[in-house]
Amino acid sequence: MNETTHSANAPILIVGGGIGGCAAAIMLGKAGYAVSLLEQADELSEIGAGIQLGPNAFRMFDALGITAEIEKSVVYPEHLVMMDGLTGDQVTSMKMGQAFIDRFGKPYGVIYRADLHRALVEACENNDNVTIHTGCKVAEYDDTGNSVRVTTEDNRTFDGAALIGCDGLWSRIRSRLLNDGPPRVAGHIAYRAVLPIEEVPKHLYRNDMVLWAGPRNHLVHYPLRKGALYNLVAVFHSDRYVEGWDAKADPEELHARFAHNCEPVKELLSKIETWRMWVLCDREPVKTWSKGRVTLLGDAAHPMLQYMAQGAAMAMEDAVCLAGELRNTQNFEQAFARYQDKRYLRTGRVQLTARLYGEAYHAAGVTRELRNNMLESRTDHQGYESLAWLYDPSNSPAF
Repeated sequence: MNETTHSANAPILIVGGGIGGCAAAIMLGKAGYAVSLLEQADELSEIGAGIQLGPNAFRMFDALGITAEIEKSVVYPEHLVMMDGLTGDQVTSMKMGQAFIDRFGKPYGVIYRADLHRALVEACENNDNVTIHTGCKVAEYDDTGNSVRVTTEDNRTFDGAALIGCDGLWSRIRSRLLNDGPPRVAGHIAYRAVLPIEEVPKHLYRNDMVLWAGPRNHLVHYPLRKGALYNLVAVFHSDRYVEGWDAKADPEELHARFAHNCEPVKELLSKIETWRMWVLCDREPVKTWSKGRVTLLGDAAHPMLQYMAQGAAMAMEDAVCLAGELRNTQNFEQAFARYQDKRYLRTGRVQLTARLYGEAYHAAGVTRELRNNMLESRTDHQGYESLAWLYDPSNSPAF
């Protein structure tokens, strides 16, 4: 085990090697802790899909030390646009240029999720305090009060000073810690696909983040990898339930759900032959997700619907905040309590606001007309200020 300024023999155990787990490992390694990162898969990798990055995410990249890597593949949309998925009319548009950066200090970008994850994994691999263990599916843990032991399904054990559950929506650590049952199924399904840019009809290509809002459905698209790819995510209401987020999708159901949408939406959807799907789930916000030497981070603590595009950003903020609380103390119970106290109102607000956004995107009838009437006269300034609670650095309790 590497010598550290804190604990030479008892690393902090992190369960889950996704965005949140890797970010936590990086930040704790920077703070001088030995870290053992336990990932159930045989390699650290992410499923390919696009991800939107608000200014708060870019501030976390700075803290994590990965900004230069992110810059290699990020795309900066010129506008955030909402279109009416029935009529094809523009509802509202917000500029993402210099005025936005002047307001919030950082830009708005989009990136291939695998590219973001790879930057985080490489930062872990380059940190001498971080040891990565793959093929470790955690079955159980035991908090003795003085240390924590994790047991995997193949009966290996890992001993540590503390445990951070970063194992996502279906977290086994959360199940043991909080015993609060399964996630809440939203009744929405997301289909995702990535299209080579040369296959995108020229009249439908935009260097914008575009959302086509339809009754009980919506389509989002934007360019990835400096414009080489085009990301499409189609969401609709459905009672289907498949655990996980990489199941094979049914194109017939997709086209049936969008049958009444305008032609541009149907034309884009027709370009994709193979889709992957996931069922959208979240949980009710909770105030407590720590006990003793065990805490949760990211989706394990506060899973949220994707309608605010904040899941990754909230996980990275968690990591930065948690490392800050642990930087000057080895009293894990106190540090974990302070960390969750700083985070739960912010993450809870994102969880609940994401639900409201989903209702607005999928509005029908009079509700749809009222939404359009309310948004069509909105100025860029009004749009910016509506997001200040989320994007303004003074409102983020991460540091």
